[in-house]
Amino acid sequence: MQFIPYLNFDGNCAEAMAFYAKLFGGQVAHQMTFGEMPAGENMPPLPDSAKSRIMHAHLQIGEQALMASDAMPSTPGAAENCGGGYVKPQGLWVSIGVESAAEGQRIFDALAQGGTVAMPYAATFWSPGFGMVTDRFGTPWMLNTQE
Repeated sequence: MQFIPYLNFDGNCAEAMAFYAKLFGGQVAHQMTFGEMPAGENMPPLPDSAKSRIMHAHLQIGEQALMASDAMPSTPGAAENCGGGYVKPQGLWVSIGVESAAEGQRIFDALAQGGTVAMPYAATFWSPGFGMVTDRFGTPWMLNTQE
């Protein structure tokens, strides 16, 4: 069994996945916009504002993966037709285990740029480095050094 976080964004999924690929040393293995979807017989019309949004992205990081998409823009009729708009993540953190406190600090600092720090990265009784941050894209992260 494998658990893969699936992140949602509000029109900036491509930017976020490119940032995560660089930060985590991964490769965007697949990315498709809503406008690139094949037409389906029973599909509602796609608003122009949705065509450039990411329908699905897959970031491969070694043997780990992150998947993501943009929510449909909030427009009249969108709730019935395609999901109805972005909602910020709540009630979860994407947890990252790193091998050294220095690597944890590097990743934490990059995620904190333009984001909100909930708990500064520092030594704790269980780890030489732990911190909690919501990045500029709205994704909440926990970093935990596993030395």
